[in-house]
Amino acid sequence: MRQNDGIMNTREKILEAVLKNQPPSTTLPDISMFKGASIDLVQKYIDIFKTIGGSAFLVDDTAAIKSLIAENFDAAKRIVTTFTELDGIGVINPAEDPHQLENIDLAILKGHFGVAENAAVWLTEDLMTQRVLPFICQYLAVVINEDDIVGTMHQAYEKIGSASYNFATFIAGPSKTADIEQSLVLGAHGPKGMTVFIMRGDSRSPKSEIQ
Repeated sequence: MRQNDGIMNTREKILEAVLKNQPPSTTLPDISMFKGASIDLVQKYIDIFKTIGGSAFLVDDTAAIKSLIAENFDAAKRIVTTFTELDGIGVINPAEDPHQLENIDLAILKGHFGVAENAAVWLTEDLMTQRVLPFICQYLAVVINEDDIVGTMHQAYEKIGSASYNFATFIAGPSKTADIEQSLVLGAHGPKGMTVFIMRGDSRSPKSEIQ
């Protein structure tokens, strides 16, 4: 116990010293010149997403999403969602044991927004319900609103800079690596495929809390 106390005291001293010796705060640089074009963001997002191995669909409503899911995925396998508007699909319980998620074929999540320049989506833990969910499933699908697509990562960081969240991540396309004999492998350490459903106009899903 005394040894542990010594370790804790040493760590606290180091952290205290770091806190006292931080450099002075500086004004953030002006990044307005990096905003990029604001036109055709949806089409740009779709085009970029396809080049990184994903599939993107512009849809009118949740019925269209369910129809595309039925066409492209095996209904006999386990399909779950955190997007409650997709009635008829099993909703993940926040209290569920993460070990029970190992057999998920498709997980459908709501995303806060997308980034056109690299086709990423921004997900926070409150939308994942279980933080392991977007990484343990065989296939991942994310629903975003067309009005929530920004042009660049600079704009994305402006949106999340003052937001309050715990675990969060940008995800762009299916898991991939080219380290093995310089051959591209999908699904190496995560979903083998990723789909993004982009909701049009007035039929879009509710606005995310991160604006």
